[in-house]
Amino acid sequence: VQLVESGGGLVQPGGSLRLSCTAPGLAYDAYAIGWFRQAPGKEREGVSCISSSDGATYYSDSAKGRFTISSDAIKKVVYLQMDNLKPEDTAVYYCASDRYLYCSSWAFQQPGRYNAWGQGTQVTVSS
Repeated sequence: VQLVESGGGLVQPGGSLRLSCTAPGLAYDAYAIGWFRQAPGKEREGVSCISSSDGATYYSDSAKGRFTISSDAIKKVVYLQMDNLKPEDTAVYYCASDRYLYCSSWAFQQPGRYNAWGQGTQVTVSS
């Protein structure tokens, strides 16, 4: 599965961005896509995941209440709406395809579950 992220950029604290993950090879009714981020000098962190099978969505503690994941199966795009952004959200954001085709509530943040990754898009939150 090829994945391409877009929508990153520079935004002021408190602002919003919407990231897109385009996956032309995504099956219409069988996929699970996760969003990760990696800041300089830090490990890759799982942010959110969405499953097509049951519509389940999961968020990291840092993302809850501020980020919203959604998908358009016809367009084969998964979105990450990020609101009330903070400087600590600055990172390269990646989308990835879960090899098991569903999000796990306790394992969605584990990079090893994912077998295809995009190239990443930079998000910088700064005044």
